[in-house]
Amino acid sequence: MQIKFLGTGGTFDIDYRNSAALLEFRGIHLLIDCGFTVFQTLIEKKLIGKVDHILLTHLHNDHCGSLANLLLYKSIIEKSPRPVILYTSEQFKQQLYQFLQIQVKDPEKYAEFVPVDQVEGIIPIDTYGQHSEGMQSYAYIFDNESRIVYSGDLARPEVLFERLERLPEKKTCVFHDITFTPDNTGHTYYKKLLPYMNGIDIFGYHCDPTKNPEDNPIRLVFHESSLMA
Repeated sequence: MQIKFLGTGGTFDIDYRNSAALLEFRGIHLLIDCGFTVFQTLIEKKLIGKVDHILLTHLHNDHCGSLANLLLYKSIIEKSPRPVILYTSEQFKQQLYQFLQIQVKDPEKYAEFVPVDQVEGIIPIDTYGQHSEGMQSYAYIFDNESRIVYSGDLARPEVLFERLERLPEKKTCVFHDITFTPDNTGHTYYKKLLPYMNGIDIFGYHCDPTKNPEDNPIRLVFHESSLMA
């Protein structure tokens, strides 16, 4: 597996672009989230041709805001096969379908919708209401010879790490959204992640790296050149 981040910022951290990543996993090139800066970043870095699968954590604009642009470009400009959008539940598929229908009229013309359980090794974690009240969201575990974990936006890290503890022991790297403000109830305050650092590599993303406190031992994706596209 190889993961490369296209951005590591939060909703308003424009300088660091929306958090999203390209993951090479079991022979597919998977785009994780497609916020409003992601289409532009894929074009600028000449990576848009690599995207053949798409997986979303939730439907906030900084995680899906340029998805329609991406689908239209793949069809009209690249004239490439429809990307596969993996979905976690029928309800989430319908929400995503309605979101795209406003913009492209016929989503099936531009994307193939496939249940995520048809791709071996992707384990979705239902985090409903744990980022934004009443909103469906997901974290994901990508399980191969080693594991990559992607939190999405998650205020309670225990739901993710409790699931990891139930899996067989394996080299694991966790990419977790992080906030440096304890009263931010939509993301995980960095000190909540410290108990989980024993034996697990944890990297923080979805933040402004200039606000990183001196006592934070969690490495930020933004500072790791090998993790940036």
